[in-house]
Amino acid sequence: MEEIQQDLNANLTAFQKMWNQVYGVLSNPDFWVDKGFALIGIILIIVLARILVTIIGKSVDRIFINREKSMIQFDRRRVDTMRILVKNVARYTIYFVTLLVVLRQIGLDLQPVLVSAGVLSLAVGFGAQSLVKDVITGFFIIFEDQFAVGDMVTINGVTGTVMVIGLRITKIKSWTGEVHIFPNGTINQVTNFSVQNSVAFVDVSVAYEEDLTHVEEILKEIVEKMGKEEEDIVNQPQVLGVQALGPSEVIIRVTAECKPNTHFGIMRKMRARIKQEFVRRGIEIPYPKTVMMGKDNKVINPGG
Repeated sequence: MEEIQQDLNANLTAFQKMWNQVYGVLSNPDFWVDKGFALIGIILIIVLARILVTIIGKSVDRIFINREKSMIQFDRRRVDTMRILVKNVARYTIYFVTLLVVLRQIGLDLQPVLVSAGVLSLAVGFGAQSLVKDVITGFFIIFEDQFAVGDMVTINGVTGTVMVIGLRITKIKSWTGEVHIFPNGTINQVTNFSVQNSVAFVDVSVAYEEDLTHVEEILKEIVEKMGKEEEDIVNQPQVLGVQALGPSEVIIRVTAECKPNTHFGIMRKMRARIKQEFVRRGIEIPYPKTVMMGKDNKVINPGG
């Protein structure tokens, strides 16, 4: 019983000493003054970092815009890619330096922290091989110019417009608005639709009763006029001729070489022009027909 009482008294004494030390620190005005100045310094550091990020971002945009207006022209795709990449690298660098300065402001010795971070990063590196793979793959994507910001691409079966290319991830936006994010290390196959000219092709169906030579002459007039009017068409469109023979129609194919990713719009305009001209010239667009025959093999009710 006496031993328990002695242990209890010892614990109470230790607690009292600890409380006296804590109370002495908290009741010291100099402590609160130092912490107040440290807090103000941290706030100012963070604010200055945000201002610096904004200034550098605008400066990078201005530099690349001026570069576009210079006599030495660069590919717009690569310019946009490098502009976004430089802004991201600058932002991450500023935030990392800000973190170190804040730790220094708190009173931590940065040398042991940096040494520990180096050992920790080495240990994490062995377990984060996928992250290293993402960064290396991202570097080669940018270095080899596989695709750039603004390109229409298909990545791993998903088609969309490239929004961001980073060292770790790539973001593309589909035409319906969804944003798909791919770690660069998982990108196995890429189809880029924005590097070379695209081809617009339209299959025109006409009835078997129509004169094919006359129809092809009309189509040549239509596409020749479109080739002069449409800036997105880079070469004179061609009427290739009969593409297929269907159950109730003859299919004639028309092609036009266009600027990258403009062939969809050209195809729509071409179909509309052909439809209007066929109606004006009296060219019949085929449709399925049904003919009813009687027992004496006479037509009873021909119709569509």
